Amino acid sequence: MYLTCLKLKSSLRATRELRLNPYRLHQAVFRAFPDVEEGGAGRVLYRLDTDRQGSLNLLVQSEKKPDWSKAELLGNCLEELLPPKQFAPVFRPRQILYFRLRANPTAKRATPDEPEVTKRFGLIREEEQLRWLERKAASGGFRLLNCTVTDEGKIKDTQKHNGHGLTHFAVRFEGMLKVVNAELFAETIKSGIGPAKGFGFGLLSVALLKG
Repeated sequence: MYLTCLKLKSSLRATRELRLNPYRLHQAVFRAFPDVEEGGAGRVLYRLDTDRQGSLNLLVQSEKKPDWSKAELLGNCLEELLPPKQFAPVFRPRQILYFRLRANPTAKRATPDEPEVTKRFGLIREEEQLRWLERKAASGGFRLLNCTVTDEGKIKDTQKHNGHGLTHFAVRFEGMLKVVNAELFAETIKSGIGPAKGFGFGLLSVALLKG
């Protein structure tokens, strides 16, 4: 896998448009990868982050090496482009790691008007969001030790899908986790967590404890 950190100029109007329009950001990121005729992009996960210095970063994790010279939709938004780094983490059971995840916690439920039809609904209460992540952890080879939850509001996609725009509930999870099943956890890192992965959700980032 590869990891790329792209530093963006947060004050630009074009950058604000990328933040507000998940479909446009999706287009901007995927221009750096092969199209379907060339074998496709493979699994690509990405997330917009603001660091402690207030800089806006676009973190991209991918199976294939990106060519950011083709990502013209990023245009003048780029402040700095750090070269892609190869990423091949090795985990072990009982290992404790810091983590960060921007996710779209949802549940499938029957609709009031059509009980036989299930639709995906966003989970808006913090306790529901935590239970959702705990379930994902149990099936993903890890266990939460502590976690803070930050509601980042609704992200609306202006691109129409089946005649309707999509709305995603953005939630940021941060804390510490313990690896339970190293092989399964490595696959979770690779594949991401939850729905809407193509729109800036699901990238699980981890870091070693310092000291």
